[in-house]
Amino acid sequence: MRTKTLKKNKINIVTLGCSKNTYDSEILMGQLQANGKNVAHEEDDGNIVVINTCGFIDNAKQESIDTILNFVDKKQQGEVDKVFVTGCLSERYKPDLEKEIPDVDQYFGTRELPKLLKALRADYKKELVGERLMTTPQHYAYIKISEGCDRPCSFCAIPLMRGGHKSTPIEDLVTEAQKLAAKGVRELILIAQDLTYYGLDIYKKRALADLLKELVKVEGIEWIRLHYLFPAGFPEDVLDVIREEPKVCNYIDIPLQHISDPVLKSMRRGTTMAKTNRILDLMREKVPSMAIRTTLITGYPGETEEDFQTLKQWVQDMRFERLGCFTYSHEENTHAYNLEDDVPEEVKQQRAEEIMAVQQIISEELNAEKVGETFRVLIDRKEGNFFVGRTEFDSPDVDNEVLIDADYLKAGDFYNVKIESATDYDLYGVVVN
Repeated sequence: MRTKTLKKNKINIVTLGCSKNTYDSEILMGQLQANGKNVAHEEDDGNIVVINTCGFIDNAKQESIDTILNFVDKKQQGEVDKVFVTGCLSERYKPDLEKEIPDVDQYFGTRELPKLLKALRADYKKELVGERLMTTPQHYAYIKISEGCDRPCSFCAIPLMRGGHKSTPIEDLVTEAQKLAAKGVRELILIAQDLTYYGLDIYKKRALADLLKELVKVEGIEWIRLHYLFPAGFPEDVLDVIREEPKVCNYIDIPLQHISDPVLKSMRRGTTMAKTNRILDLMREKVPSMAIRTTLITGYPGETEEDFQTLKQWVQDMRFERLGCFTYSHEENTHAYNLEDDVPEEVKQQRAEEIMAVQQIISEELNAEKVGETFRVLIDRKEGNFFVGRTEFDSPDVDNEVLIDADYLKAGDFYNVKIESATDYDLYGVVVN
């Protein structure tokens, strides 16, 4: 029988998966700190570990399971005392996990924060609206404007793990933004499973534009960025706000997944190639400098070579500023799980690589056009000999970066940077007055 560690209780939060999990971990840490708990994010010396898991696709699930097993092993070795698991994987597979990995002290779903806090001997404090312990650099923060999703996409397990759509009231989000600005946050990154659905449940209309009009009034916030907008039912008044409000970045993340009509229909996306192209054309017409980021899926059940060639040609024609591509993952209890997963794994991968090869050329060409231009750049960090920043057309971690050779630049400050050279995914520049 192993002995307990002699460490004074310190709770280590380990976050896996997307920005929405990052946000949830920050809320959890804020609650724990308000309860007087010693809490840290992804440090080695915590004797109590909370793993916030991802259960979205196969690779993410495997990473979550590997992380759980790693900390269970540390518990058996006496290096940690307790291991708790929360998040999407735990929500989706709790009975299986309890059976397969019983050495975890307790499993919690995505909507069981009060229960998790109780297990950590803390009370859920409802009055802490907008209070959180940030894990991102101090100058930018994610702000989750709604939870869950009501969309019926055939391939997606998010509704199974996050439940139905539930918007956070505008006044609460403004309060949260004000608190973040007071801490030095300059950039807000709005996240949700679907930003375009925001407000339908509480205001009986799509209210993303109304929310943006209130958030731009928050003093200290200089950039507001939009992540994850669904193409069907896109609220076109949002484009007017982007065009008219300097604080709202000329940037949209709109995961389109595919463009072939048979695949879109099977995916239950509620749109067609013609409708998708119309909204993309409208974005570029209303906001000519818009950077559009999208993500695509290759190897969906029934995707033919013709479907794929249609997708590939469309990527070449559309010339997205930013693009990511993933292979289809056959997920239990989704509508598509009833279909035969008939595209071989190597074909899925080959198709994804072909899409990214096309995008690499497009990105290099678009970046080359920026040489000689001057952009407002937000500095994120220093790396090697360069200070690394981003333009308004780039989100942290997933998009292009600007590398600047300078004696000293302050993280979180804005500088005017003239671009001197470019590669496929990076820009190089110097600060100008």
